[in-house]
Amino acid sequence: MLDEVVLSDNWGLVKKTTLELRRSTGEWQRQVRETYDRGDGAGILLYNRARRTVILTRQFRFPVFAHGEPGWLIEVVAGKLDGHTPVETARKEAEEESGYHVNDVELVLSAYMSPGSVTEKLSLFIAEYDADTPRSAGGGLEDEGEDIEVLELAIDDALGMIATGEIADAKTIMLLQHVRLKGIV
Repeated sequence: MLDEVVLSDNWGLVKKTTLELRRSTGEWQRQVRETYDRGDGAGILLYNRARRTVILTRQFRFPVFAHGEPGWLIEVVAGKLDGHTPVETARKEAEEESGYHVNDVELVLSAYMSPGSVTEKLSLFIAEYDADTPRSAGGGLEDEGEDIEVLELAIDDALGMIATGEIADAKTIMLLQHVRLKGIV
């Protein structure tokens, strides 16, 4: 790395970096790249095996709106780590956003979602929820600007929403496909 300049430090950190990269030919090439860093995160898909249902959320996402779409995305519960471990974050966000407390949380994978410019690495989990014992209505934290609608959907309906484009969030698609491929729901 030759130089690094902070372009913005608001909701996330945007940096412009100049670096020398050794290419596969052995030659050095100067490159300039920008990265966006909001910190790492965790997402969790809640499922109920007996009912063959999943819990998803619908919330406003400004980047989707800025891209020319309505902006309301259907997603799994997720959030930034903010100093917690990925599994602690998954449990905390499950309760805050969906209202359900979960115990047995299973890691499915950790991945970079958009490594061309975003530094965030997401840890993705699944956990079974008890449909009869929500602790609260969920909906997120108002002081964090969250206005989250909790959706309980049949797994077949959720998978169908991928095909129609109603579900267009990568982490959600990966976790829904995972529970279907593994025969969990």
